[in-house]
Amino acid sequence: MAIILGIDPGSRLTGFGVIESKGSQLRYITSGCIRIDISKDLAFRLKQIFECVTQLIKDNNPEEFVIEQVFMGKNADSALKLGQARGSAIVAAATQGLPVFEYAARAVKQAVTGKGSAEKEQVQHMVQILLGLPGKPQADAADALAIAITHAYSNHNLVAKAGGARQKRGRLQSFSV
Repeated sequence: MAIILGIDPGSRLTGFGVIESKGSQLRYITSGCIRIDISKDLAFRLKQIFECVTQLIKDNNPEEFVIEQVFMGKNADSALKLGQARGSAIVAAATQGLPVFEYAARAVKQAVTGKGSAEKEQVQHMVQILLGLPGKPQADAADALAIAITHAYSNHNLVAKAGGARQKRGRLQSFSV
């Protein structure tokens, strides 16, 4: 059993999602968005992300922290701000002693929807189904939950493989991870 905090970083809006993973079963705990005060300077906004993520960790006691990797788009300035927002969230997790894992957006979409080029609405829909939610979560929260789900799936497969030494035709077969 593991409680996983997923973060979809942003310099204006940072999504978060917390799930519990028990084997292949997932349970929704909470999700939402950290709304960054864009009227303030960058240093204040980064501090706000750090403090909010720290509070999320204290409130939910996750054992693992997962975050989306930086996606390099056309705007270098936006990518730099996104990287700084990620850094603030990662430092918050590291300060609290959590292991940090990263997943590319394409890998998250592939894991949750089966299609690496899925649209945001498809991710929201699948997150709703996988977690048994009564409605679609907000887009940034859904992305954060999808990151946490991807990690849970990844952990489940690694655990199965690590413990999965199987007998085949009388020989012990082991898997490397």
